[in-house]
Amino acid sequence: MNVYWFLPTHGDSRYLGTSEGGRPITLSYLRQIAQAVDSLGFKGALLPTGHSCEDAWVTASSLIQATKKMKFLIAVRPGLISPSLAARMASTFDRLSDGRLLINVVTGGDPVELAGDGLHLSHTERYELTDEFLTVWRGLLAGEVVDYEGGHLKVEKGKILLPSEQEPYPPLYFGGSSDAALEVAAKHIDVYLTWGEPPGQVKEKIERVRMLAAQQGRKVSFGIRLHVIVRETEEEAWAAADSLIQYVDEETIAASQRVFSRYDSVGQKRMAALHNGKRDSLEISPNLWAGIGLVRGGAGTALVGSPDTVAQRMKEYQDIGIDHFIFSGYPHLEEAYRVAELLFPRLKLAHPETEAKRPFHSFGEVVANTYLPLKSKAK
Repeated sequence: MNVYWFLPTHGDSRYLGTSEGGRPITLSYLRQIAQAVDSLGFKGALLPTGHSCEDAWVTASSLIQATKKMKFLIAVRPGLISPSLAARMASTFDRLSDGRLLINVVTGGDPVELAGDGLHLSHTERYELTDEFLTVWRGLLAGEVVDYEGGHLKVEKGKILLPSEQEPYPPLYFGGSSDAALEVAAKHIDVYLTWGEPPGQVKEKIERVRMLAAQQGRKVSFGIRLHVIVRETEEEAWAAADSLIQYVDEETIAASQRVFSRYDSVGQKRMAALHNGKRDSLEISPNLWAGIGLVRGGAGTALVGSPDTVAQRMKEYQDIGIDHFIFSGYPHLEEAYRVAELLFPRLKLAHPETEAKRPFHSFGEVVANTYLPLKSKAK
């Protein structure tokens, strides 16, 4: 398994739907989270994108020197940036970070936000543009001189002089549930991402993308974007889930769902259908909880449970093809430590754990200034 964390550039808190327990997003705080990701054994972290977030490229660039190993999963936005400029940015970041860039291709699903950014294309047209964008982008970073004319883009003698560190280019990640999105994924993408739907629904998507990719003569890997609430016991985990939304009232839920209803994103509609704006039946699959989606767009579900339970649910996703898990938790600094401490020992990680490479040191406070702390016996 490849396990990633999240840099909350749109805000962080102990609770949803309230300023109670909220934290300002500062470079210092983001650096703390990034350094936790770097040292705890996560493969990397996703940076969100959109008008409610600090800019992902600027933020990630500011954290290169504060970290050593973690990879940064950063969005490129077809239609909001040219493929040539995006390719140069990717190449520069990848070289300066010694090959620590991953690309998240985001077509966008909120027509109102996209119009504010100057993009006035229909859902179908945006995916046509994404296809053209990636055709040009991949060619440039593969070292080609690109001449291209499509329905949305025209490039003449496009060229990247300085190559990326990773060959032929940093890996491409992408999520989208519509037919048009799946076609783009099959043609261009290295890792197809889904939001945290029940395993049966995820399996259907995986099988379809695999079939479409095979028709293109390609193979695609798969990942899932989830929140996680893991505690030492099931009871503690579910209590933490309830606590997270304790300040969320019906008015906040209704206002949030009105905003999400304007999206033309098929994935967002699938997320909303898991709870229908109601909080009376939020466990939509064993240990899969939809409470976050009541007020948060995009990824709205969390795995909730003890370390053994959450690890088992992850294994169930892995059995149907998922090997990239992009997690987050509130607040992100403390939860990064909790996930690494409770969950990582129960997982077989594809990326090496950093602790194994460290010289010996004690874990925990020395007892009575004399005895090294030992692992406690099972309760």
